Amino acid sequence: MADFDYAVIGAGIAGASAARELQAHGRVLLLEGEALPGHHTTGRSAAFLIESYGNEVVRRLTRASRPFFEEPPEGFADHPLIYERAALWIGREDQRRSLDSALETGRAAGIGLRPVCTEEALEMCPVLRRDYLAAGVLEADSIGIDVAGLLDANLRGLRTAGGVVRTRARVTSLRQLREGWEIRAGAAVHRAEVVVNAAGAWCDEVAGLAGVRPLGLSPLRRTVITFDAPAGCDVRGWPYVIDVDEEFYFKPEGAQILATPADETPSPPCDASAEEHDVALAVDRVERATTLEIKHIRNRWAGLRSFVRDRTPVIGMDATHPGFFWLAGQGGFGIMTSPAAARAAAGLIVDGTLPPDLATLGLSADDLSPERAALRRIAR
Repeated sequence: MADFDYAVIGAGIAGASAARELQAHGRVLLLEGEALPGHHTTGRSAAFLIESYGNEVVRRLTRASRPFFEEPPEGFADHPLIYERAALWIGREDQRRSLDSALETGRAAGIGLRPVCTEEALEMCPVLRRDYLAAGVLEADSIGIDVAGLLDANLRGLRTAGGVVRTRARVTSLRQLREGWEIRAGAAVHRAEVVVNAAGAWCDEVAGLAGVRPLGLSPLRRTVITFDAPAGCDVRGWPYVIDVDEEFYFKPEGAQILATPADETPSPPCDASAEEHDVALAVDRVERATTLEIKHIRNRWAGLRSFVRDRTPVIGMDATHPGFFWLAGQGGFGIMTSPAAARAAAGLIVDGTLPPDLATLGLSADDLSPERAALRRIAR
C-alpha cells in the first residue's frame, strides 16, 4: 500500500486548495520546496475576481468559483476573504475599439458590464487625466480577495482533516512504480498512488523528473510597485483601474497604491525580483494616465505567471503516465479560479469527471485536458 493516496507538489494556492479537496477522498501529502507555502507567485499576487478577465474557459472557472468566495464552507475561514472593489477598464481615444470589444465580449458571456463616460470615470477615480481618458467600461461587482487568508484557510482545512504538509521538501526524484509513484523530497521518500503536479513555474521541471513530456510552459515575470497616495487623498473607495489593453493597472492597497506595468518578460523558473527597467515602466505608464506623482516607491517585487500556449489552465491526467496529474498554467488567474480548479482536479482524479455545476457552466474535461489540441501541437 502507498503511504499516501495523493501527493501534491507545490503549496501555492493551486496545490493547497486541491489538496484540501482531495483530503475528503483519501490521505494527502502536500510537498513544498520553500520554507513557507505560497512563497512565489501566490504570495506576490494582487488578487481580485473579475469575471471579464481571461478567455472563455477562464471566465467560466471564475464564475464557478464566485459562490465559494461569497459563501465559503462553514468554518473555512474566521473572517471574510473578499471585499467589494469595482473594476474600471479605461482607454484612450485610440483604444476605443478595444473598449467596444471588451464590452461586447463580456456582455455576450453574461457578465454585468456597462459603458462609462469620462465624467463618471473621473468621479470614481479623480486622478485620471481628462486629456488621456476617452471612456471606460465598468464591472461593478468584481471583488478583492485576501490571498494570505485564503491560502491559510486551505492549509488549515487540509491539516484539520488529517492531511500532511511538508515544507523545505523539494522534490528531487519521481519514479513510477507498478502501482503509484515513489517521491524523493528533501531527505524523505514517500509513495503515493497519484502525483498532482501543482508546482507553478516549475511544473515542466517536475514533469521531467517523472519522465513525462512537458507542456511547453512559459513563466512570465510581472513587476509590482507600491507608493504613497497623494496627501489628504482617501483612495480606499477607488476601483481597480485597468488599461483595456492591459498595459498597466493600479488599485488601492490600504492607504497606498499598488501598480504594475503588466509586463510579461520570459524567465526561467526562479525566485523572481523586480528589475529597474520594469519599475520605471510602471511609474511612466501610471503617471501618463493620471495626475499621480510617484516620488518614492515603498515596495517593489516580481512574480512569475505561467502560461501554456492557449493561456488556459491545464487540469487533467497525463495520457502516457497514469497517476501523474497536471494542475498547471494558471497564469494570472490562479487565485480567482482556485476553488473551481481544485474541485475540477478532485473530480477528475477521483471520478474521472467534472463536478456537475462546472459542466452546467459549459466546461468540459477536454477544455482543461493536457491532451487538448493546442498543447498536442508542441513538438515532442
